[in-house]
Amino acid sequence: MTSTTSPAPAAAELERHRRELTGYCYRMLGSGSDAEDAVQETMERAWRGRDRFEGRASVRSWLYRIATNICLDMLRSAQRRALPLELGTAQPPVEASLARTLPDGSWVSPIAEQRVLPAEADPADLLQAKETIRLAFVAALQHLPPRQRAALILCDVLRWRAAEAAELLDTTVAAVNSALQRSRTTLAAAPGAEPAVLDSAEQELLARYVDAFERYDIDALVGLLRADAVQTMPPYAMWLAGAEDIGRWLRGPGADCRGSRLLPTRANGCAAFGQYRADPAGGHTPWALHVVETDGHHVSRLHTFLDTAELFPAFALPPHLG
Repeated sequence: MTSTTSPAPAAAELERHRRELTGYCYRMLGSGSDAEDAVQETMERAWRGRDRFEGRASVRSWLYRIATNICLDMLRSAQRRALPLELGTAQPPVEASLARTLPDGSWVSPIAEQRVLPAEADPADLLQAKETIRLAFVAALQHLPPRQRAALILCDVLRWRAAEAAELLDTTVAAVNSALQRSRTTLAAAPGAEPAVLDSAEQELLARYVDAFERYDIDALVGLLRADAVQTMPPYAMWLAGAEDIGRWLRGPGADCRGSRLLPTRANGCAAFGQYRADPAGGHTPWALHVVETDGHHVSRLHTFLDTAELFPAFALPPHLG
């Protein structure tokens, strides 16, 4: 009798799914580094078990099943990740506000767009993909129980049919539909991301942001902020509310950023910049990754991530500027 087992998938066939799997795991876990680890483990498990692949589902579905199980295992012992705004109240713009830091793994961390967005996609699909990796949306997802989260990402973000999601999650279509209804209700009550803005308007605003920051013209910079703008600085628990307080911070404890340079990148559907502060030994050294959210006219949220040892290599930002 001829075997009906499909040929074992080649390494290249597995690898071509890495980018979309990273996006899926990132939405599940809320951490760029954890998502990379989950996908690497997915690839290793798939490679070790490739001879047992029977072809009853596609290679893509098989990889998503492995990745989902890994994410669910990781989430069993993890605390919920959130934006700093959800972890405490706004603080005054003084150095003493830096006294408290957030526990490791408690905040949603950024991810480079080139690691998760499709290399080629219809513009409308690409815009939708960007919206679903924005920091506020990923933070909102973390409010969902893990299996509800998986169902919503599979069906509402990746557009799987409920029957496909049910098969992957080893449950019924009715259970998936129920999970979707509950998760949509939860997300509707959670803070959402700002709507997408026109690229041309955003580019002009961001060019002015870079110019003002590199000249350290705080009046001009504050003028680009929405009155109710927010700045966060993980791993510090402190976050600032309002353009005036952000300006006071930049003129006070943040004044050491004078003379910085910004290198552009992309993160979470938004513009981002690697900030390099002046190095007394010469050149400029990594200081922070800025993820800048806008409403089309002003900067609405400025997330300043200080873990440059992890983030700059992940974003292919150089370790030093001459």
